[in-house]
Amino acid sequence: MKKHHSRKKKVLLTGGAGFIGHHVVEHLLRKTNWDIVILDKLSYASYGLERLRNGGTLSNPRVKVFPIDITLPITVGVRKEIGEDVNLIIHMAAESHVDNSIQEPHKFFHNNINGTIEMLEYARTLRDLEMFFYFSTDEVYGSAPDNVAYKEWDRHKPTNPYSASKSAAENICISYENTYKVPLMSINVMNAFGGRQHVEKYIPKTIKNVLYGNKVYIHSYPDKKRAGSRFYIHARNIAAAILFLLEKGKVGEKYNIVGEKEVDNLELAQFIADVVGKPLNYEMVDFHSDRPGHDLRYSLSGEKMASLGWKLPVNFEDSLKSTIKWTLANPEWLEEE
Repeated sequence: MKKHHSRKKKVLLTGGAGFIGHHVVEHLLRKTNWDIVILDKLSYASYGLERLRNGGTLSNPRVKVFPIDITLPITVGVRKEIGEDVNLIIHMAAESHVDNSIQEPHKFFHNNINGTIEMLEYARTLRDLEMFFYFSTDEVYGSAPDNVAYKEWDRHKPTNPYSASKSAAENICISYENTYKVPLMSINVMNAFGGRQHVEKYIPKTIKNVLYGNKVYIHSYPDKKRAGSRFYIHARNIAAAILFLLEKGKVGEKYNIVGEKEVDNLELAQFIADVVGKPLNYEMVDFHSDRPGHDLRYSLSGEKMASLGWKLPVNFEDSLKSTIKWTLANPEWLEEE
């Protein structure tokens, strides 16, 4: 397979044992000759090192893994093991589940803000650093009205503790770029899916409920007739977009990585049921009125990425169908720890 990059680099990736993170690691190993250092505290969402082990990444000699909490300063010993020749930092580590952030906001502010500050503090000491790549979310812009798609530099209006923590961290990154000249690029990503996703997320949870004949609860508007919607994107498409931006993007800029099409929660559940081959037993529920932190629609403009020549490698339907079939063939990923 042709490699995108011939010059050897060292990339440090936080959250590399996580769902999107491990897909990014796998993609970089396939498409580049880079060495990869992973920092991950191995929380419940990481399943330990199982994602890296299951995909064969853990045994790759180009990969080093340090199970550390990045809300604490990197120790002298860990720094020595990493080396001083880090060229790229991809900062993805974050607590990311909205429900959990509503229940434990302090935990999310601590992890997502302090973890970012410590990585920025580390980054500004690296002489060979070419880019600090910050991984953010569409949720920082808040709920999107119909026919609205937010552009990269539109105002933030986060509506739950998770999105507020990501918005704060994103702006802290900008302050370090301005004050300390950290070479920053940041992205805002829409809802991800793919193999080895934690079963608390909507798509694997729906696969599990359909498979076992359980009721699927559809997040809907207050009238309980219209379902909420998302633009979903496969994690490998996100990984490809990150590598594309590392080649084509500009330091100091922000980019939206968008899903191909808007799909409402009921359409998505029915698609899953059709592929699984079982009936969909569902109920429309209005979480939003009881828990205002749940937004019914997010939407980002993909014009900026498209202007650089970006196209999704695999379309939504094929990505989703392959994910469902992979999950059915690997049902252990539907089990709680």
